[in-house]
Amino acid sequence: MSDDLSEFIDPSAVPSGTGCKECSAEGGWWFHLRRCTKCGHIGCCDSSPSQHARRHWEETGHRVLTSFEPGEEWYFDWQTGDGFDAGPRLADPQHHPLDQPAPGPASRVPANWQDLLHG
Repeated sequence: MSDDLSEFIDPSAVPSGTGCKECSAEGGWWFHLRRCTKCGHIGCCDSSPSQHARRHWEETGHRVLTSFEPGEEWYFDWQTGDGFDAGPRLADPQHHPLDQPAPGPASRVPANWQDLLHG
């Protein structure tokens, strides 16, 4: 990780929830979840219909994110497009609950969800 990214990572910021904050409020669904390393905002990935993680970056300038999926440990810098494997341990939880499916939430995922993903 580049030293200049430390201002975009707050290891004490707790996740905003167990699912995409905006999708949950709007009654939507997501494919995979991403976590802002600055404030803990949980948003849906770029493959998801609403792409809330990207919108969060565009609205706040919080340019570094990490996966909020079980078993995934990587970081991404929106501004440069660079991914990296190492970074500080963030406040728990590290991922959404194991019993929460992807895509999710199960009750709102349409039968044709694969047709609705972004490339």
